[in-house]
Amino acid sequence: MHVPTRPAAPAVPPRLARTTGKRAGAVLCVMFLALLALVACEWGPLVSLDRWVADGLHPVAVGHHGWTRFVHWLSDRLWDPWTMRAVLAVAALWLLRRREWLLVAWVAGTSALGTVLQQLLKAAVDRDRPRWPDPVAVASYQAFPSGHALTATVTCGLVVWLLWLRRVRPAGIRTALVVGAVSVVGVGFTRLYLGVHWLSDVVGGWLLGAALVAGSAWAYDAVTARRAAAGDGLEDTRK
Repeated sequence: MHVPTRPAAPAVPPRLARTTGKRAGAVLCVMFLALLALVACEWGPLVSLDRWVADGLHPVAVGHHGWTRFVHWLSDRLWDPWTMRAVLAVAALWLLRRREWLLVAWVAGTSALGTVLQQLLKAAVDRDRPRWPDPVAVASYQAFPSGHALTATVTCGLVVWLLWLRRVRPAGIRTALVVGAVSVVGVGFTRLYLGVHWLSDVVGGWLLGAALVAGSAWAYDAVTARRAAAGDGLEDTRK
């Protein structure tokens, strides 16, 4: 009896993957730096847009207590940075079972780098969060960039990358993309709705998180390609 084999995910040429990751990371980094400059110099149109979005959402949050409690749960439980890190911890355990030592270190390092950059930028920019006479939520530390948005972007991006790297079924990758997109956009909305971040804080978190994932994926591919080339060269000298 013939048993159909599971179709493998289509392979992407390694050089094309490295080039795409490098370019995407560079573009995202430039976009983040441009936004950072506008935030730091308090560019008028950006400040006005941030205030307009905040002023539009806050009365809705104040007037809809039940919905606001649900948004609180989404922000502080489902999409909390520690929940996102727990997801990466599960991914790391999966990789450990496969003895993927380098990937485990790479994922942990990328996540840690995101946290460090986030805190350094918050301290350097020293941007105040929105202030309300009747707040529905409170948050500590400075505003830019949003740690929730950055952590969700890094986590979801790394998970999708790992699934692609390990040739998981296309349906599985598509599912992860959808869940990741909903999580990244959703957590950004919760931070705006609760009035603890400006729109540019959230966009900054998205851009920096995406740049980190793209740069990390490119660097990993470059390192593994060099190691493979070095291994091939060693085999040739032994022959």
